[in-house]
Amino acid sequence: MFDVLRGVAIGLMISYHLCFDLNYYRFTHFNFNADPFWLDFRALILSLFLGLAGISLVLATAHHFNSRRYFQRLAWLALCAALASLSSSLLFPQSWIFFGVLHFIFVASILGLAFLGLYWTNLFAGFLLILAGLTLQHPLFDHPWLQWIGLVTQKPITEDYVPLLPWFGVVLLGMFAGKRFLRSRWNQHLSNWHSDHATARLLATAGRHSLLIYVVHQPVILGFLWVASAVIPLV
Repeated sequence: MFDVLRGVAIGLMISYHLCFDLNYYRFTHFNFNADPFWLDFRALILSLFLGLAGISLVLATAHHFNSRRYFQRLAWLALCAALASLSSSLLFPQSWIFFGVLHFIFVASILGLAFLGLYWTNLFAGFLLILAGLTLQHPLFDHPWLQWIGLVTQKPITEDYVPLLPWFGVVLLGMFAGKRFLRSRWNQHLSNWHSDHATARLLATAGRHSLLIYVVHQPVILGFLWVASAVIPLV
């Protein structure tokens, strides 16, 4: 079930990035920085992704913590985050990605280990961190070395910015939801849930390979639109 939800998040993310890339090649003229629709759409996608990341962290360590597998995944995350920074510095040298969603998930995956043994504390701490991230600001955090934390007075110029606050609060809420799920009667009903519907199977497959899809989909879309931008003006 959670793989399907993650697949839904992947689908929404691809649609968002497709529109963003159409804008980059000037096929469209969306205002991603100010239009409430696009701001809310991005927030929805991030909330779904990061909430599921918290749930997955709890479910993956519920019976046994496989440290080797976990830190291998962290290594892949670190590599993919570095590639995101490198590629964005080539495309957007003035607004490269220094702390985007992959960088955030890497840090949150480490910090989340300290909260695995907690339950209600994650619920309260999650709401407090979200509230702090949305309401508190201080010039100290405008320093380039501290912008990853959040609490900035002005959003830094970057193509993808997912600061620790408020978004780690969403991860903690996901961890609470994961614990709640394990303690509920839905655990037995949904743990082995599967569907014969083709769409559900496709979404579940996408959800299980979300990192690979995240890394690959943008080069594919950008490459396709680059070809299209060269051909369409000639039509």
